[in-house]
Amino acid sequence: MATQRPIVGVIMGSRSDWETMRHACETLDALRIPYEQRVVSAHRTPTQLFQYADRAQGRGIEVIIAGAGGAAHLPGMTASRTCLPVLGVPVESKTLHGLDSLLSIVQMPAGIPVATLAIGRAGAINSALLAAAILAGSRPGIRRSLEAWRSRQTKEVLANPDPAKASSRKSTARKSTRKKSR
Repeated sequence: MATQRPIVGVIMGSRSDWETMRHACETLDALRIPYEQRVVSAHRTPTQLFQYADRAQGRGIEVIIAGAGGAAHLPGMTASRTCLPVLGVPVESKTLHGLDSLLSIVQMPAGIPVATLAIGRAGAINSALLAAAILAGSRPGIRRSLEAWRSRQTKEVLANPDPAKASSRKSTARKSTRKKSR
């Protein structure tokens, strides 16, 4: 959302983290929450990271979502430089499938909190929903957007309660495709 002043900052440790973090941005878009996104590396550009964290509140940012993989120091280093809520998203790594990222983000020392979400796509989506919940207390429009999101989610589940039917529809579609291709 580029038209309004961003109130959520979405940062990631490298360009490769975008495949995960785009889900946070897409969810923020769906909720109509203005945000900015950028790559800020805790290891490769620490000065830029410190400047970002130090200046975020003054620029109107109210929540920071930080995604990183591997050593995943970005959320914790960000939290060490700001009193804004920092939501950490562990990005799945090749080595340990994101477990290394999760443990790096979740195990913060007392006094430097980072709210840690699930590994990967689910964590990115939930980070946006948690940011919305944090902001919803003082913003009725965001609260309504979040309530509508949750209501749609509930309706989708209730509309498709039988997993076998959904599974058999996919199965039938695959069989008919195979027959046509023969």
